[in-house]
Amino acid sequence: MTDTATRAPDKSVVRLGDRIFSGTARAAAILIMAALAGVAVFLLIEGLPGLTAPTDIYRPADDFWSYVGPLVFGTILAAVVALVIAVPFSIGVALFISHYAPPRLAAPIAYVIDLLAAIPSVVYGLWGGLALAGAMRPVIDWLYDNLGFVPFFAGPPSVTGRTMLTAGIVLAIMIIPITTAISREVFAQTPRLHEEAAMALGATRWETIRLAVFPYARSGVVSGVMLGLGRALGETMAVAMVLSATPIVTLNLISNSNPATIASNIAANYKEATPDRQALLIATGLVLFFVTFVVNFIARLIVARSERNVTR
Repeated sequence: MTDTATRAPDKSVVRLGDRIFSGTARAAAILIMAALAGVAVFLLIEGLPGLTAPTDIYRPADDFWSYVGPLVFGTILAAVVALVIAVPFSIGVALFISHYAPPRLAAPIAYVIDLLAAIPSVVYGLWGGLALAGAMRPVIDWLYDNLGFVPFFAGPPSVTGRTMLTAGIVLAIMIIPITTAISREVFAQTPRLHEEAAMALGATRWETIRLAVFPYARSGVVSGVMLGLGRALGETMAVAMVLSATPIVTLNLISNSNPATIASNIAANYKEATPDRQALLIATGLVLFFVTFVVNFIARLIVARSERNVTR
């Protein structure tokens, strides 16, 4: 045999299209990281004066941390309420579309769910403040009468319906599309042989989903939930238009006194704020940036651990 016949292909030869695609992908990644770093630097520079502003700037609090503490609490509380409501619905709808609904029904449902993500947040806020708040008053009264011994429903019940529970429902509806879409795609990617093997061993459809689909899709579902959590943490206008907020810390979800979120507090006060007050609000935005970063970091750890468990 000649040397030409036995010579291995030259792997060092890279096509022009591959080089262009690689360079474009690398540039996009660098641009995203640069934008993220730019946001962090801006918040740090503009927000640092807010950490040491005069005491009267923090009213009714005494210092920065006592000012931002209730806001962080309200932000996390609203996001958790939204997740508790949205995650079961999202997973249920995703399972129905991917494993239960016939194709003629699954496609329109998936299309409608995806359309919910295109609705502006201000529309959700208008609907929540003008329609949902009024409709929630009988529900709030029922929760207070029957579950008033639970700290979340201790009351006194709100007469307007603009409560943390209402805001949580609005946020839940807003994050359902993204969580459902990601969960649906992950469920659909489950190897068909895994499901057929489980059913061949006599498993019911639910047992097949529990034993074959959920373990495979766990990391993807966690990613979808965390993306929804990120939107709930940073949502501004919908919460500002629905929630009747005060700077307090309370677990009560149905009273007139509700903790504000960082984003809604910035939206409500930034326009008319003095320079010192604006620096304070930007500093609270820096805290929100840090909280979101920590949440996403924890999410990546959970996803990585789930992926390791699946591959074992």
